[in-house]
Amino acid sequence: MNTENRARIHDSPGGSILVSVTAEANRQPGNGRVAAFFDLDKTIIAKSSTLAFSKPFFDQGLINRRSVLKSSYAQFLFLLAGADHDQMERMRTHLTNMCAGWDVEQVRAVVAETLHDIVDPLVFAEAADLIADHKLRGHDVIVVSASGEEVVTPIADALGADHAAATRMEVKDGRFTGEVDFYCYGEGKVDAIRELARRENYDLDRSFAYSDSVTDLPMLAAVGHPTAVNPDRALRKEAAGNGWPILTFSNPVSLRARLQPPSRTTVATTAALGFGALAAGALTYGMLRRRR
Repeated sequence: MNTENRARIHDSPGGSILVSVTAEANRQPGNGRVAAFFDLDKTIIAKSSTLAFSKPFFDQGLINRRSVLKSSYAQFLFLLAGADHDQMERMRTHLTNMCAGWDVEQVRAVVAETLHDIVDPLVFAEAADLIADHKLRGHDVIVVSASGEEVVTPIADALGADHAAATRMEVKDGRFTGEVDFYCYGEGKVDAIRELARRENYDLDRSFAYSDSVTDLPMLAAVGHPTAVNPDRALRKEAAGNGWPILTFSNPVSLRARLQPPSRTTVATTAALGFGALAAGALTYGMLRRRR
């Protein structure tokens, strides 16, 4: 990979669905660790992550009403039929032209302030379960997306992913120039995955990848266990021909709604344990004072 197109990998703080095992599982296991690479749009969340922020960007004066309408139309087409290579190129051109001159810190602030309101309701429950399953099995979870890193990294953080790889825009004097430093799309996703695999000692033959789009065939082919999620027609055909599992995610649900508050019994037990520890400490302290 040449230095001009090097991927930047972002660390994030840290599933009940088990996919069927294909013939790839018979590969000789290596010594590396296992990772699960997830596309973002229509794989983890139900919409385009970038276009979903059109309203807060408009509210902050970053885009005008015409751009909002364009983004809404693009979102509609994306949900209706996905995005092939030509559509992705048109979308990239539209977005890079639109964000030229934007203040980077302002964009990050808008995303941080509106993230949960915008993204939380869009997360597929099935995707959240699958991510949790991989985490329970000791696998690292990585979000890999063609959307900008200012949007992708906070979403990956909220999902509890270990790393994120995303498109990186050129920045000069704190503002986007409208040029792209690294495009995390197609073979670019593979570049990001391989760089991360080298850095984190991932065994790609034992690792997993999930995507909805035929444009992610290179990413899916880069691992031993590829899975098509809500696939477009072309990817469904490829998955069927290769014997890859196909999953359907259809239940967007708020992440916060999935985090159950502790029960009264749990709270009472925790409180009792806390008071017990305090009492034991006080008793021990008193005995030591008497001995002295």
